[in-house]
Amino acid sequence: MIRTLPSTEPGAAHSGVPRGPSRDLYAAGAAVLLVTAAVLVGRHIQGTGRTLFVDWPPLLASWEPHLGPGTPAAVLVAIATVAYGPALAARLPWRALVPLTWGTAMAWTSSLALVDGWHRGIAVRLTTRHEYLQVIDRFHDIPAALRGFTRHILLGSPDNWPAHIAGHPPAATLTFVLLDRIGLRGGGWAGAWCITVGATACVAVLVTVRALADEGLARGAAPFLALAPAAVWMGVSADAYFAAVAAWAVALLALAVTGRSLWWAGASGLLFGLTCYLSYGLTLVALIAAAVLVLGRHGIRGRPALLLALLAGLAVVPTAFTLAGFNWWEAYHLLVTRYYQGVGGIRPYGYWVWANLACTVLITGLATAAGLRRTGAVLVRRRGDAPDRAAEARLALLVSAALLALLVADLSGMSKAETERIWLPFALWLLPACAFLTRPRALGSARTGGTPIRTWLTVQALLALLLNHLLLTGW
Repeated sequence: MIRTLPSTEPGAAHSGVPRGPSRDLYAAGAAVLLVTAAVLVGRHIQGTGRTLFVDWPPLLASWEPHLGPGTPAAVLVAIATVAYGPALAARLPWRALVPLTWGTAMAWTSSLALVDGWHRGIAVRLTTRHEYLQVIDRFHDIPAALRGFTRHILLGSPDNWPAHIAGHPPAATLTFVLLDRIGLRGGGWAGAWCITVGATACVAVLVTVRALADEGLARGAAPFLALAPAAVWMGVSADAYFAAVAAWAVALLALAVTGRSLWWAGASGLLFGLTCYLSYGLTLVALIAAAVLVLGRHGIRGRPALLLALLAGLAVVPTAFTLAGFNWWEAYHLLVTRYYQGVGGIRPYGYWVWANLACTVLITGLATAAGLRRTGAVLVRRRGDAPDRAAEARLALLVSAALLALLVADLSGMSKAETERIWLPFALWLLPACAFLTRPRALGSARTGGTPIRTWLTVQALLALLLNHLLLTGW
């Protein structure tokens, strides 16, 4: 006699196919429709008005099917992660899982970058006319460069900065200046820096989820973080480095409030301050930090000095740059003017305000769309007393804070296009929602409520491989 096990999701039909998993497929299908609409509408707008300033909307990319030296490695990393990732994530000791996740993310990012070859894929990515390495020689006197930084932001100013330098506070450029000063010169070293440091972002997310939710959810998220489609843009862009700094600021804060450590709190504040001087838009990471403080409020009540340590650390970088002569607020207002002087003032808000979300689908994948649906289900259902239910609610709050930060950035109008790169620091925090897909929905089931976890991982990997082999991405 065959008996169908009841679904544990409220309102699920007692039939052969539970409604929960089919809703996951509906969420993934809706994400596909959003991307399809963004492509079709974008091609029409670009073809008739040419106001999008991207060749393959909604992405800043061009159609160029190609293979490269990184192709075999990328395929092997994808196959190995899909085949063995879930089991290793569940069984390995935590101390082994963390470096393995980092190593996998590095291998995935590097191999995808090398699909375009070493020269085009890594060595010259940060040397183009808009990039940071173009102005290294203008920082031979760093204090003078900082004092005069704001005088070169506007397009009409003498020797105005290239787009990425003008669009970020000087800590971004200074990173590559300092790499040059210690002998790590050129685009190859800069690219290696961004890949190596950027890959640690997934570890920071894992650490945060384990500290605030539980280890089981962190283990469930690990393969999805390591095999994220976002790796297409993390190799090689400076935003991968920014994402890692922001992620570790959040992770150290999570460790501080759960472990009641003043040192972790101070270090978190230091990185938060640096984050704000790497990118103006990353001030929105404060929304994720606020969620961490809410989730760790008992630790703060037990040791209020944590907030003082956090604020003390937070003051270090802004104070240093201010004393050096750089005015953050003045620079930000000049940047807004510069933004509307360029293509940002021409790109239509009415298209990008929703097409940006299609870009988010492409960097986080269809599994994340399904995971976000389950995140919403966790938030609306009654919170249970079981520890696993409480842990899921905590993770859902963290993911929702990241989604809120992303939506605020979207509505601001300062993120029209190129969000597949610019929003990496926010998008990485949506990926842990995939951990909900690894929770069995029925007693005794080894499946994710109808869709095996390896299927979701395969979809994630295929998306990244197709994007990287069919399109030539740029920034």
